[in-house]
Amino acid sequence: MKNLVECVPNFSEGQDNNIIDAIAGVIDATEDVKLLSVEPDRDYNRTVMTFVGKPEAVKLAAFEATRVASEMIDMRKHKGEHPRIGAVDVVPFVPLSGVTMEDCIKLANEYGKMVSEQLNIPVFLYEEAARKPERKNLSNIRKGEYEALEHKLKDPDWFPDYPIKGNTQFNPKSGATVAGARYFLIAYNVNLNTNDKNIAHEIALRIRESGRPMKNEKGEIVKDALGKTVNIPGSLKAVKAMGVLLERFNIAQVSINLTNFNITPPHIAFEEVKKEAQTLGVEVTGSEIIGLVPKDALIAAGKFYLGEQINNLNVSEMDLINLAIQYLGLSQLEIFNPYKKIIEYMIEGE
Repeated sequence: MKNLVECVPNFSEGQDNNIIDAIAGVIDATEDVKLLSVEPDRDYNRTVMTFVGKPEAVKLAAFEATRVASEMIDMRKHKGEHPRIGAVDVVPFVPLSGVTMEDCIKLANEYGKMVSEQLNIPVFLYEEAARKPERKNLSNIRKGEYEALEHKLKDPDWFPDYPIKGNTQFNPKSGATVAGARYFLIAYNVNLNTNDKNIAHEIALRIRESGRPMKNEKGEIVKDALGKTVNIPGSLKAVKAMGVLLERFNIAQVSINLTNFNITPPHIAFEEVKKEAQTLGVEVTGSEIIGLVPKDALIAAGKFYLGEQINNLNVSEMDLINLAIQYLGLSQLEIFNPYKKIIEYMIEGE
């Protein structure tokens, strides 16, 4: 495949294998598409699927997956640790090769139009496809989550980019979907030796680019002249983060999205979380990557941990990757298989 687009939809179901298999099945059955990974999480009650292919084929696979998910997932019954706004929570299109960001923005719009018109699900656009600056950040669109969506749709500021039948109609079963175009994102969680989610969230506030709201001496949130909250930036650029509890292992995690790994790669995020954790009396025990990761991100980590020794050693690509797996503790919760987690190896193996 020469012209390649990646799509990484997140579905609000991580426990029912029949539903997960049905969604994955329609993706896998789409011509000119390769399903690379299916990663359910029972605590998040969420499944992340990754597939690549020709642009039009990827759009079709995303639509068919949305159709099946909307038939089988009922948001009125959904509970999970991860923020979500609908049965198909977010559908990003990512340029890989021979495809521009503008191409992916076009795909997001075409997909959104199809979903709203044919499936009666309102669609918001985010990241590079966003039509309003406040919608660029996914967390702004998700604010209030599914439970607040019916009320949110009545706010003129949150009129969907692709509404149902041109109005603010609410779909109680499916909620809403957020579609967009973005650069390659690494979903990266750092594990702590505590089950206190508040500690994880405090670390998240310290490291994420958006930081935390500034407060005055009375503990009140500071607003600027336009009435917007003034934030104290966190320590890492191109990083979104929050604290979560992973009940299956009874540990807290700093759940991180690395929106540009060339600016902040996994090993820098890992070391920063480790530093902040120590100030709070806890330790980092390992980490995990949800979905796939570019090879260069792990090679950079291997070089970082090898340090100056690399100049005196004959080190292979796989040696560096294995070193990254070791130092980042990527196999703490589940065995990290580079041939199933590195996107280049997955594509080469087709």
